[in-house]
Amino acid sequence: MHSALLVATFLSVLDIALANPIRMEEFQLRQAQPCFIVGKVALPQETQDAANFLASDITCNAKKTTISGVPDVSSGGISFSSIDFATSGQSPLEFALEKFATTSPLAENDLAKFQNEANVYTATEVALRSIGGNLAVKAPKFFINFQIARIQTAQGNPPTDPSQTVEHLLGKVTKNASKADQKFLDQITNLSKVLS
Repeated sequence: MHSALLVATFLSVLDIALANPIRMEEFQLRQAQPCFIVGKVALPQETQDAANFLASDITCNAKKTTISGVPDVSSGGISFSSIDFATSGQSPLEFALEKFATTSPLAENDLAKFQNEANVYTATEVALRSIGGNLAVKAPKFFINFQIARIQTAQGNPPTDPSQTVEHLLGKVTKNASKADQKFLDQITNLSKVLS
């Protein structure tokens, strides 16, 4: 008797599930949201794609927050809080020029380190977008990507994606740091010509 009731209940639940199927894509979207998407603001597709791409490389520390209360994120042992421009007292671009400087020869810079720095800046930008926060983080993020493109070019492996070339990223940095001191913008323009 008891087992018959159990079977009937199971079949009833199964009927409901079959009558209301969840598409696998919807299920994955609901279940696999990266840990750094903490808000409810809809993300542009390009931002969502970046978030999905980074999801497996980023860890979140919900007990420690950074800009606008978003979780501190880490990639490859580098946490955003350890390279956070907002706590420096400098403009985003001034901080980026100092903190993410390359050494000579350019080709011998640690590309993985720069990539991990770019990862935590990108994840923090996604987090800020998800809560509708301030996006001053974009200028340093684009600068790190600019430095990556310079290093790759110096190593004989220039980016093939048009959005990741030195020239394109120079434009992105200057656009997102348009209020920066002209001397900092000039320094970045000069760096764009040093590719070896």
